[in-house]
Amino acid sequence: MDTVKTEFVVLDERFARCNGDEWMRRLHTGCRWTEGPVYFPAGRYLVFSDIPNDRTMRWDETTGHVGVFRQPSGYANGHTRDRAGRLVSCEQGRRRITRTEHDGTVTVLAERYRGHRLNSPNDVVERSDGSIWFTDPSYGIDSDYEGYRAESEIGACHVYRVDPTTGRTHIAADDFERPNGLAFSVDETRLYVADTQQSPSHIRVFDLADDGTLTGGEIFGTCDSGAFDGLRVDTAGRVWAAAHDGLHCFASDGTRIGKLKVPEICSNLTFGGPRRNELFITASSSVYSLRVNINGAGY
Repeated sequence: MDTVKTEFVVLDERFARCNGDEWMRRLHTGCRWTEGPVYFPAGRYLVFSDIPNDRTMRWDETTGHVGVFRQPSGYANGHTRDRAGRLVSCEQGRRRITRTEHDGTVTVLAERYRGHRLNSPNDVVERSDGSIWFTDPSYGIDSDYEGYRAESEIGACHVYRVDPTTGRTHIAADDFERPNGLAFSVDETRLYVADTQQSPSHIRVFDLADDGTLTGGEIFGTCDSGAFDGLRVDTAGRVWAAAHDGLHCFASDGTRIGKLKVPEICSNLTFGGPRRNELFITASSSVYSLRVNINGAGY
């Protein structure tokens, strides 16, 4: 395991107290494109995707060992952990959302909308009411690199919600070019969604009603380095976004207040550890971590 000097860039005084370890650890390298980090506190391990190699990996916190969790993985991309501690995955290759049960069996949560196959689910989060929200761009069907080349049966890229009672899949937002990372605000009254393909790439914010209805959708923040990918929110309501030069941090009013520089292109992030103050970052061929003085919100 090697280390990289940590560089927090303060752009606004509100970011001045956001810091952490002096050195960032590189937990693993040698992948083709890492994505979808999710931490399981009960087992003290991190699951992440190596998409083009069609495998999901597992890093063990107690030993530092990295091994294959699942291969083939259906070209899995984003993951989350539900309130019951189960793994929920976006399988780009199989064009579906799945849940790995405690006994290891796999349950399909979503794979079609009105009879048509999804494009290639990308990132996923669970709301506290049990609803599953995911984005469905076309990256997994655009080529054979991280999925299987195919024509879109839906003809567009949407944000979806899986109803926790009926299990039905509904379109939550239908005006995106390439929806990607998504995250709820701390109180779950807002939903942030990154649109990677826009120029410039940006994050939009929606007001979220108790019944799952979205309104608004204004631009929350724009990217000044490549494109936005995965998103997470901390307990102070700050939005953290993966970008080409590292992680960008936005205050809840949409001001970019700082950056955490990373030596590779960042794809995603998650807060882990028993107190959610261990920051895990997937970036190009590697996975990084550092202890920070902030805490991630929710799951």
